[in-house]
This record gives sequence, C-alpha cells and structure tokens, in this order.
Amino acid sequence: MNSLGKYCLFIISLFRQREKFKVYISLIIDECILIGVDSVYVVAIVSTFIGAVSAIQTAYNLTSPLVPLSTVGNIVRDFTILENAPTFTCLVLAGKVGSSIAGGLGTMRITEQIDAIEVMGINSSSYLVLPKLVAAILVFPMLVTVSGFLSIAGGYAATVYSGVLTHYDFVTGLRDSFVVFNVFFALIKAVVFSFLITSISSYQGYYTQGGALEVGKSSTNAVTNSCIAILAADYIIAKLLL
Repeated sequence: MNSLGKYCLFIISLFRQREKFKVYISLIIDECILIGVDSVYVVAIVSTFIGAVSAIQTAYNLTSPLVPLSTVGNIVRDFTILENAPTFTCLVLAGKVGSSIAGGLGTMRITEQIDAIEVMGINSSSYLVLPKLVAAILVFPMLVTVSGFLSIAGGYAATVYSGVLTHYDFVTGLRDSFVVFNVFFALIKAVVFSFLITSISSYQGYYTQGGALEVGKSSTNAVTNSCIAILAADYIIAKLLL
C-alpha cells in the first residue's frame, strides 16, 4: 500500500507546476519517435507471426465437416482485434519501452541529473515523465492498429498461400458478423495500457537509489509490474465493457 500511495502521488506531481505548453512540444515529438517509430519493427514481426500461427492452429483444430472453413477468418479477426493487437502488443512494448524508460530515468537519478533539474526550479517529474506519457498515449493506439492489420495479413498469408484455405473462405470469415465496437474496445485498451506502462516504468526509474545494479533492478521491476498491471487491467476492462 505504501508503494501504491507513493505511485499515486507521483502521478499527481506530473501535473503540478508544469512548464509552458510549447516547452513540451519538441519533447513529445522526440518521445513519439523513441517510443513509437523505433518499436514498429518488433511489433510488425511479433504481430505477423502470431497471426499466422493462430490461423494455422485454428484451421488444424477445425476437423468437423459441419463447421465452415470461413470460421478460421472469423476467429483470427476477433482474436486479433480483442486480444492479440492490444494486449500482446502492449506486453511486448512493456519489455522494450518500459525497460528503456526505467533504465534512462534510473541512470539520470543515480548520476544526479534529476537533482540538477530540480535545483534549477523545474518540476523534474513533469518535465521528464509527462512528455513520455503523452507520447505513449498518442502512439500506442497507432501501433495497435498496425499490429491488428499485420496480424490478420499474417493469418491470411499463412492459410491462403499454403493452400489451407481459399481467398474466398478467409475473406468471408473476416466479413461475417463484424462488430465495430470491438475496434474501439481495442483502442481503449491501448490507451489504458500505454498509461500503465509509461507511468509504472517512469515511477520505477525515477525513484531508483544506489548504483548501476539498482538501475537494472528498476528496469526488471518496471517490466514485471507493467505486465501484471496490463493483465489485471485487461480483465477489468473486458468485464466492464463487454
């Protein structure tokens, strides 16, 4: 409970004594590049192969002649939109982005760079963390959208080009009983997960104490706690919105 209270106070401190808005613009753009653009490659690889594997395994398990082959496309679509794109992608980003944020802030803390910023009268938590938080909220939904497209494309390529399904069967399944709200549901999850990953990782790095060993521990704790928070939030959001 002590850590939870300290985390809540840390979040509140981000919005106190902020700098002028124009100061954050360039910082947010830089963070968008670091968090978003530099993560596209790993998101593309993971999403494509998970989509391909899920399609092949679904087709493998549909052995009943009473179940149409178009069901494969339907299952891949719903699995991708509801779980694969938002949740699996953010778990991957928790490892890449979360550890980077915690390691960077932890290094700044032990080298007294954060103390130097505070000496100049600047709210160090707001100046260093708020741009990361805003950038993550802007970029994560874009990455989730790319992930969803590539996952479905991977499932299509794995089944159609290998002869497991025809183009007509897969596309028919994609179009059957499509629920538009599922897309908004995935984007809501992306926004919530982006906040959790960035804030938890920043909290772990910002309050690092000791030396290089503690920086590594902060990065590990950031990834672990972010993944647990994502899974817990995933259940809560699903329970509330579905």
